Amino acid sequence: MKIAIPSNSGLVEDHFGHCEYFTVYTITDDNRAVDEMTIASAHGCGCKSDIVETLHNMGVKIMLAGNIGGGAVNKLGSYGIAVVRGCSGAVSRVIEDWLSGKITDSGELCRSHEHHQGHGHDNEKENCRRP
Repeated sequence: MKIAIPSNSGLVEDHFGHCEYFTVYTITDDNRAVDEMTIASAHGCGCKSDIVETLHNMGVKIMLAGNIGGGAVNKLGSYGIAVVRGCSGAVSRVIEDWLSGKITDSGELCRSHEHHQGHGHDNEKENCRRP
């Protein structure tokens, strides 16, 4: 299995669509990270790029994210990638915490989408609710 984390300078990017790259880990059957690679991110909105298909084709099954909008969560889900929201800090620590069972989904959607009005996210604002 593979796990992806939207990243900037070794930290979890606070907004899925703004990351510099995705850190992708290969996880063994005995729950160890054995390989780490980076995949360049498309510029602009992650949910409107082909990055989700690329990650899916690589075998990514889980996205450990910071803030992420409803459109991106839906697109990832349509490709069989589960999203765990609310992650923050060093990417290396986040993957360790995930593997040891210390991370759960925050249940929050797109805490920072409000500032995107006029940038193709106007109607996505309606999806930004906390469940």
